[in-house]
Amino acid sequence: MTIFTGIAIYFTIWWTVLFSVLPIGVTSHAEAGIDKGDGGDPGAPVDPKLKKKFITTTIVATILWVILFFVVKYDLIKLPDVPASWR
Repeated sequence: MTIFTGIAIYFTIWWTVLFSVLPIGVTSHAEAGIDKGDGGDPGAPVDPKLKKKFITTTIVATILWVILFFVVKYDLIKLPDVPASWR
């Protein structure tokens, strides 16, 4: 795995984990009983806690990337060879 490939895989994992973490612990204005007034979306979160979610995302993505790195580095999962006709 090259450095560029490792970084690209890390950011792909990070982005995927972010979308998994975003809805956790969110309370909408409608659920909290707060009136948004004219033009406000009642489904908007009251306090999205983005800093905490970015930190959580970074930690989880780093752990997953390290696991993937060792799986690839030490060939823990054997992938089938690509046939010569596909090259």
